[in-house]
Amino acid sequence: MSIFDVGRMCVKIAGRDAGRKCVVVENLDAPFVVVDGDVRRRKVNTKHLEPLEITVDLKGKTSHADVKAAFSKLGQAVWETKAKKPAARLVHLKKKREAPVEAKKAVKKKTVKAAEETVNPEA
Repeated sequence: MSIFDVGRMCVKIAGRDAGRKCVVVENLDAPFVVVDGDVRRRKVNTKHLEPLEITVDLKGKTSHADVKAAFSKLGQAVWETKAKKPAARLVHLKKKREAPVEAKKAVKKKTVKAAEETVNPEA
């Protein structure tokens, strides 16, 4: 029997969730456990946890809903996250190029006149 058995309440002492209460949900390799509660559910080194005297009656690999129910009985807060909604993607419309018809005709007339002048320099 170890200090960090399933159901042991702890306080995170390192990392982003430092100072928040959690409960051990699963024992992994020697120094690692999975925690959940007022922290993000994740694998944590036991060196980053301070065990408390409180234990919660949980089974191994408990779901977040069960942990939430246990924390609500104790009057503790639980880490809640909502799924992010992806932002609406911008629709890039292809710009329509308006070809100036009159400008094209003017260019053709100039080239035609230049061609005529080369053919008939007297005209």
